[in-house]
Amino acid sequence: MIRSAALLALVAVSTLALAKLPPPNDEAKAKAAEVAAKAAWTDKVAAYQVCKAQDKVVAGYYAEAKKAGKATKPPASTPPCTDPGPFVASTPNTKPLEASGAHSPPQPATTPPSTSAPQAEQPAAKK
Repeated sequence: MIRSAALLALVAVSTLALAKLPPPNDEAKAKAAEVAAKAAWTDKVAAYQVCKAQDKVVAGYYAEAKKAGKATKPPASTPPCTDPGPFVASTPNTKPLEASGAHSPPQPATTPPSTSAPQAEQPAAKK
């Protein structure tokens, strides 16, 4: 009896686990892409820190060997450590300020933007 109840519970849980989830929306996809980019940048920073630590250990080893008078082989040539710089989140859906049309009109102003005269006294604008 206990086995059949446990089996029934297992079947119910496995059925729920196999349920199909709806596809993610654009916002969720963008968030996932940003998280992936941040993780990749974090990996690059970690690799840079390991590279700098290895260089420091090698320099210390050669300094100690020279101080002790030991003969050493020249170090193997490796590429220099490259700093990944600060993380910059990409925003592919936003336009830069120049392309967003948020600037002033291209023609020069002919009148000041505001006047002290009430609107009723201002001449009608030409159409």
